[in-house]
Amino acid sequence: MAASPTAEPGTLMPDRRAARDADFAAYLQARQASVLRTAYLLTGDRHTAEDLVQTAFAKLYLSWDRVRDQGSIDGYLRRILVNENNSLWRRGWKRREHATEQLPEPAPHVDQYDDGRSAALWELVQSLPKKARAVLVLRYYEQLSEAETAEVLGVSVGTVKSQTSRALAALRERTPAHLNPQEGER
Repeated sequence: MAASPTAEPGTLMPDRRAARDADFAAYLQARQASVLRTAYLLTGDRHTAEDLVQTAFAKLYLSWDRVRDQGSIDGYLRRILVNENNSLWRRGWKRREHATEQLPEPAPHVDQYDDGRSAALWELVQSLPKKARAVLVLRYYEQLSEAETAEVLGVSVGTVKSQTSRALAALRERTPAHLNPQEGER
């Protein structure tokens, strides 16, 4: 049975879609290097420029059928580049992010021999009430500040301080001598 020559409303017929994709691919191939240079001049950063070009071409592809004047495609694409670049700078995260020569990441963690102390200490931590355990995990495992921990838990900074103090005291009290690192130093 032959396929119907009509397509669903809003969709392109396969031959028309293939022609559209071929036209767009040809335009992309011809203009990509030039558009990348323009994006680099706008951003001053190669990686940001590549992201900007990718976004601009994706937006152009989505509106490829609506661009009536084929001679104005370059201008339309430049307008997308400028608008996207401007919207990047309006985003809050962009003002906090800065490219650097060195990665700000700490040295990777190297696993060390575990003689079973970690599991035994974790059992002690699990014996604490949920709130005390949450405070210790956020403060010492996640390395959040007192203010950040308070915000996550929805409590005051004073509550974080008192919960931390009580939880550490409970751990010191419950920790057997063979697991206490200070006992081995004496």
